[in-house]
Amino acid sequence: MNRTIAVFLVILSGCSGGNRLRYDSPEEAYTKGMEYFDAGKYSRAVEYFQGAFDFGRTHAFAADAQFMLAKAQQLQGNYLLAANEYQRFMQLYRSDPRVEEAEYQNALTFFEQSPKYERDQTATEKSIAQFQLFIDRYPRSEHVSQADSLIRVQREKLAHKHYESAKLYERRELYEAAAMTFVSVFDRYPDTSWGDDALLGAVKNFIAFAKQSVDRKQDERYQLAVDNYKTLVEIFPDSPATNEARRLIEDNAELAAMN
Repeated sequence: MNRTIAVFLVILSGCSGGNRLRYDSPEEAYTKGMEYFDAGKYSRAVEYFQGAFDFGRTHAFAADAQFMLAKAQQLQGNYLLAANEYQRFMQLYRSDPRVEEAEYQNALTFFEQSPKYERDQTATEKSIAQFQLFIDRYPRSEHVSQADSLIRVQREKLAHKHYESAKLYERRELYEAAAMTFVSVFDRYPDTSWGDDALLGAVKNFIAFAKQSVDRKQDERYQLAVDNYKTLVEIFPDSPATNEARRLIEDNAELAAMN
């Protein structure tokens, strides 16, 4: 029994020893980290890149290790950790020529964290802010076009989320809240694909709100529908939403004539 236990302990010791990090210098830690990184073994690469900091953060391989640590975390899908590491790189190595790339990748990590429109959109809003900051700081960067494109993707998602909030008010027959939320969607995201549908939603719900109102209030609330219809005609003259809104306005014109 004792001999069996001893053999087991030797085997166990050998296994754990094989997994230990072995390096005697920051250069060795970084070099081994790059070997694992190039092999696609990002988790192990992270351990070696972190090991380079056992020797401080001012040696010749510190900036390289920090940048690659962020990259390895990003490629593993650890986007929050990657963002933290990119931010640490930007703070500690401000004169490094890779700061521009780090700022772009930092913004990209928030884009990659962004969930479907139904969920909380904090990461979406953060990514927009970070991409815009990047564009402002590096207007001639090769990444500007892509950053601008990704901002548009995120704005589409935010518009969709707010549009669905307006539809929820509409389904609950809270027509004033629905109309105002549709107006807000257009005001905040007029350049998205939801702009014309938002104005149509405003027209439809201001009419419904007018019908709910006492006689003396119907005219002014119907006028709000007309105002949004005019905006729709002006900005989206060829949209199917414009034709539908026109029918709604014509079919409910009596709301303006009652007073």
